[in-house]
Order: sequence, then C-alpha cells, then structure tokens
Amino acid sequence: MTFILGSASPRRLDLLAQLNVTPDAIRPPDINETPQKGELPRPYCMRMALEKVRAVPSYTEDLVLCADTTVAMGRRILGKPADAEEAARFLRALSGRRHRVVTAIALRRGEQIWRRDVVSQVRMKRLSEAELNDYLATGDWQGKAGGYGIQGPASAFIPWISGSFTAIVGLPLAETATLLQTAGYPLYQGRT
Repeated sequence: MTFILGSASPRRLDLLAQLNVTPDAIRPPDINETPQKGELPRPYCMRMALEKVRAVPSYTEDLVLCADTTVAMGRRILGKPADAEEAARFLRALSGRRHRVVTAIALRRGEQIWRRDVVSQVRMKRLSEAELNDYLATGDWQGKAGGYGIQGPASAFIPWISGSFTAIVGLPLAETATLLQTAGYPLYQGRT
C-alpha cells in the first residue's frame, strides 16, 4: 500500500509527522478552486477536498489523502489571496471579529472515499495599520486561506479559538487518524 499526500503544503506534511506518518509520495492535484455562484463555505470546502482526492493519480490499492481549508465570514469564502492588497482586505475584514475556519479531508482507496470536515471558530484581535503592514511585509500571508496562518507570526493576532487547532493549521489530526485507521493504515505499529 502506497500512501500519497495530495498536497504541496509543508504544514500538512509537518502535521502528518506528528502522527508518525510519512507519505510515500506527494502529488498535489491541479484543480480549479473557484467557488461556484452562491456556494457556501462548508459545502465548497468539502467539494474541493473531494475534487482534489479524485484528481490525484493512484493505483487501486493506494491511499490518497487530500484536504482543503477555507476561512469563512458568514456566507463569504476567503480563499488564498492573490496578492498583498487582497490579503490586506481579508485581514481588515477579519480584524476584531470572529470567523470560521473549515477544513475538509478526503481519503481514497480505489473508488472508496472516506471524508470528514471540521469547523472551528477563531477570533482575531483588532489590528492596527502598523500591525497589518508589518505582517504583510513578512510574506506569511501567501498561500494561506484568509491571508493568515495561525501557526506563524499571525498567531499574535488570535487570542481565542474554539475547535481544532490542527484543523485551523490545515489538517485535523484526530479526524485524519480515525480515517486512516478506518481505511486500514497501520498508524501506531512502529512506522518510521
């Protein structure tokens, strides 16, 4: 059995390492991640995880794990900002407010797919323009839903969460471990 991570995210690789899991291969899928008109954040996030897991080439006996993380303000989806200007708009919108972070995971072997999603609540403190500009200058916003990563410099902006910290980072470990075990992956049998 080959275990394939369908993600180029170094954060997901680091999170899997916490479970003592090292993928045999890393194959990030190339899919269109544009939300459909009127699509809500949670269904969008699950659709993305499912489309990703189906797009990764694999053999029937291989296990493929994909995930998607979306930041949601009400019905609005805040994906990965295209540039610093969009990241600034996202962060100004999140400043001083609560929002949701949705992470969906999908695990596939052949035609069988196991899936879960986790919704966490996050509160961002009110950001000053100096804090915002200093953060944008770090470049840490790049490639991160909502324009921030809770595990980096933006952690100083997050005084409160309710839910799964690892899901906010990008891979809910408790749910991932359960899906891997359900699929027959030997998590705790001395893998290195």
